[in-house]
Amino acid sequence: MERRDFIRLSVAGVGAGIIVPTIALADSGKQAATGNIYYTKEAPGRWSDKVATHLPNIEIEKTGGNVAVKIVTAHEMKGYEHYIVKHVLLDQNYKFIDEYLFNPTKDTAAISTFTLHDYSGPIYALSMCNKHDLWLNGAAV
Repeated sequence: MERRDFIRLSVAGVGAGIIVPTIALADSGKQAATGNIYYTKEAPGRWSDKVATHLPNIEIEKTGGNVAVKIVTAHEMKGYEHYIVKHVLLDQNYKFIDEYLFNPTKDTAAISTFTLHDYSGPIYALSMCNKHDLWLNGAAV
């Protein structure tokens, strides 16, 4: 293959990789019911039978100016076959605060703990399953 042909095909492949998925998502309407990004208890989309084991539960404990946030996803941890990849903690504006990545060969439960200083208001947790997508839940601090 000549260099010019290789460059043309590469550019065409990159363009198709950007445009085709965008068109497919715009037309499908059957992705995650909440903006094609995550699932919730109220909008579980195609995973309605997975809410109990994929929705992250948030426990909050206040001590002085500190807030301990414990996130628990009642999900099995079957090594790399099926597990919770990570928990992500977001503030009231859905901005990233922190995350915990699970090690599927060592972690036996999907539990993470975060400490916040002088925080109040809504907080959100994301739980990502390697097979059943991304789940969002919220709580008040």
